Amino acid sequence: MKPRFDAGDRVSVLELGKAGHIRTPFYVRHKSGVVLRRCGAFLNPEDLSVGNVGGPVVPLYRVGFAMTDLWDEYRGSPADMLCIELYDHWLTPAAPEGAG
Repeated sequence: MKPRFDAGDRVSVLELGKAGHIRTPFYVRHKSGVVLRRCGAFLNPEDLSVGNVGGPVVPLYRVGFAMTDLWDEYRGSPADMLCIELYDHWLTPAAPEGAG
């Protein structure tokens, strides 16, 4: 699978309703962040956890989220950021910042 995103792209995290082993925390779902870098492409850990080892590789991205966007009660610096690695299938292009 070809990477859809690059550093600087705004993305939103989807809610895929998957059960079992997933690497996408609930607190980033439905939130928007910025791709900081591509991390390569790897077998999907959701498939690997149930023994499916022959699948295609999936692009992985490091995405930064403003802490104030994740937690309403956050009182640290507005510049504080949480960085997390997310697989391509959990992401969709986000509206430009300040839009909609």
